[in-house]
Amino acid sequence: MTITVRRATPRDAAAYARIMADPAVYAGLMQLPMPNEELWAARLADSCAPGKPDLLLSAELHGEVVGSAGLHPAGTALRRRHVMHLGISVAREFQGRGVGSALMAAMCDYADHWAGVLRLELTVYTDNEPAIALYRKFGFEIEGTHRGYAMRHGDYAEVYAMARPH
Repeated sequence: MTITVRRATPRDAAAYARIMADPAVYAGLMQLPMPNEELWAARLADSCAPGKPDLLLSAELHGEVVGSAGLHPAGTALRRRHVMHLGISVAREFQGRGVGSALMAAMCDYADHWAGVLRLELTVYTDNEPAIALYRKFGFEIEGTHRGYAMRHGDYAEVYAMARPH
């Protein structure tokens, strides 16, 4: 099984909408239910525009997009230019098959060797044990817990703040 990781393009919008529409996927993310292709086409076009510091990647297996990942600046504050936020999603049927590891390896390589990133940050729901294990595999550590961080299934859920200093 060869997983190909490449830069995302607006042509990936339909695949992103399909992956993110799965309740088993969006419940673990900060995404909202019922995404559509037009929404993702606009997001991808914006984030992939020349001069944008974001990096969006797609993972393909047999020509099908089965996962996505993104690095995004922590903000515009001069003193936080060395920090990027990371997000990742993998289609339900491809979870546990190396897609997340392939995306994480590509993100970490880019951050470490090309973007001058000294600190990667992310949030993960405290009950998302597979994702936490993946992040730990790549050197992320839990730095704290945010209580009542985000609405999920009608309740406010906790997340871990995790980071990977370079």
